[in-house]
Amino acid sequence: MGDSLSAAYGIEQGTGWVSLLQARLDGKARVINASISGETSRGAAARLPDLLGQHEPDIVLLELGGNDGLRGLPPGQFEANMADMIEASQAAGAEVLLLGIDIPPNYGRAYRDAFTSVYTRLANDYDLLLVPFLLEGVALENELMQSDGIHPTAEAQPRILENVWPKLAPLLEANGAVVAEIGQD
Repeated sequence: MGDSLSAAYGIEQGTGWVSLLQARLDGKARVINASISGETSRGAAARLPDLLGQHEPDIVLLELGGNDGLRGLPPGQFEANMADMIEASQAAGAEVLLLGIDIPPNYGRAYRDAFTSVYTRLANDYDLLLVPFLLEGVALENELMQSDGIHPTAEAQPRILENVWPKLAPLLEANGAVVAEIGQD
């Protein structure tokens, strides 16, 4: 469940990190990408209950917040929406992995800190695994970012998957996927 960073905005279909994850798993687990470009935590929170009922996932990855932050929405509202999604996922029997993002520095240090601290607080409050910054090693590399400076290129997608994999692999193993045999891309 995510926004344009997981919906592979601006790159060829099938080259995003979620598609690379599906290829890496090679049938050992089913991947449903319910990401939509432009999605906010409020929109995702409204869509999630139906998706949980339809797909009955064992693991839910939440990669949201970028659009909330870029719109300057209150961090408390973002946190409440994320908490609702975590609680709904857990009530449906799914484990949750949080994928954090950051927002541009022009939003000011206080807002950025308040915004990014939501991920850590939620991870602590709900005892979740957290990827602190999905775009680690990508966001500040011009050649890995599209011209808008917000969305990663196709070349960045393997790196994004590598940022997620160390936290996701234990969840997959705990849910029956034999990831030790899954090769790196």
